[in-house]
Amino acid sequence: MTSSTHGDRPGWNRRDILTAGAAGSALLATGCGRMRAKFGDWFLGGGVPDHFAVAAAGATDDRMHLLHRAAFGPWPGDLERVDKLGLEGWIDEQLRPENIDDLACTLRTRGFETTHLPPGEMYEFKKPVVERELTRFTVLKAVYSKRQLFEVMVDFWTDHFNIHIGKADCAWLKSPDDRETVRAHAFGKFRDILRASATSPAMLVYLDGRENRKASITDKPNENYGRELLELHTLGVHGGYSQEDVMEVARCLTGWTCRRKNQMNKAKVEFHAGQHDDGEKIVLGTVIPAGGREQDLERLLDILCAHPSTARHLAEKLCRRFISDTPPATAIARTAKAFQDSGGDISATVRTVLTCDEFQASKGEKLKRPFRFVVSALRVLGANTNASPSLLRYLGAMGQLPFQHPTPDGYPDESMPWLGTMLWRWNFALALVTNNISGTTVDLRHLSKAMGASQDDPMPFFLRHILGRDALAIETEAVAEYLRTSPLAPDQRTSEAVGLMLASPGFQRC
Repeated sequence: MTSSTHGDRPGWNRRDILTAGAAGSALLATGCGRMRAKFGDWFLGGGVPDHFAVAAAGATDDRMHLLHRAAFGPWPGDLERVDKLGLEGWIDEQLRPENIDDLACTLRTRGFETTHLPPGEMYEFKKPVVERELTRFTVLKAVYSKRQLFEVMVDFWTDHFNIHIGKADCAWLKSPDDRETVRAHAFGKFRDILRASATSPAMLVYLDGRENRKASITDKPNENYGRELLELHTLGVHGGYSQEDVMEVARCLTGWTCRRKNQMNKAKVEFHAGQHDDGEKIVLGTVIPAGGREQDLERLLDILCAHPSTARHLAEKLCRRFISDTPPATAIARTAKAFQDSGGDISATVRTVLTCDEFQASKGEKLKRPFRFVVSALRVLGANTNASPSLLRYLGAMGQLPFQHPTPDGYPDESMPWLGTMLWRWNFALALVTNNISGTTVDLRHLSKAMGASQDDPMPFFLRHILGRDALAIETEAVAEYLRTSPLAPDQRTSEAVGLMLASPGFQRC
């Protein structure tokens, strides 16, 4: 493949660059995903560089730890970027994703038409098409985007505001929700992402918000969304609310709906004053006066976002995602304070988590969830993938195909639910390194050469690159024993030994 930037190439002149640029513009307009991906690798630095550094000798260092948690694992060459910027400089750069050139990734994902359409136009496509395109788009973004912390936070908010695409019209509506709720506000203010979620057509359908109405004195509000808004999205299950608060919140939300697919302006979100309970409400001890109409929603969100339980609930979830399954109370308290002091600024809150001492002290404490495992394996080997159904089947078998969690709580962060996926992880690792996944290839020879490994014995370099540290004696011995006893040809033995390391506990944990 190529070096990381076109400027490294000898002999490039203005005409070459203009010609390549014209070709790139043409490819952007075409539907040829393979050609767009190759152009991104060739000209925009989207592939494996010709030379890159492997992890430093010894235990996992702070650079690798940061890339393991704040990214979906290192892509070849990422260590140099962290070295150049420093740990906090890399974090600051990642917290401003709009300043990171991500065109090479865009070339790979541009062909998924349904990921760019407004909600009402989604119904022109069959359900399997919109589900498949959104899932492939999500995987490719996680693998190839240089805005890695952004993609990690997209994954976090997707779980926090979980919507199962198998319910009703959610398959058609989740893609606009992903774009206009999650991605639009992933690093903004929490209140903004909360409001976008509350009025998202997908959420209104998934948690029955569009059925929440009080058109007559006998109508009772539908409390489904109100309950999850308190329990999952803001205060948390132990946040100090009562069943009466749930009902009052549901009253605040009456009248919000979205049009159905058989109506004009399908999926349009509307507030119907005639279906709203416009009486006085009391939420968490705060009075919302009668006559507020659609402003009841705004007052409700102000109350919830300012409540200290919301700060603590979000802080605990972020610390669980980035630090450990049982995050230290000190880290939670510091993160909650950062959330409150910044007025719910997500970037400032995330930065606090990633720069705290507890984060640095948590190396190796997290078991990778299946999605992170698969994506990190693709990244560490610099794989070329189109996220075909063959690849997605492994995620499905491991139980974490994006957007398929049926309950509103999202995929769990804790290790325990994922311990039964180990056999499928091994099957995936072996299939990946032997190029037996349709639409996905790895070039271990190029990877070995690029990291300066001995062609006679590349495994020491592969071990350090994959594990992000020196291999333990037991890991080195296991690989050596496999290489000694395998009847396969040398290249095949090396490939399967790499697969063995991908399936090892050392790579499973981060």
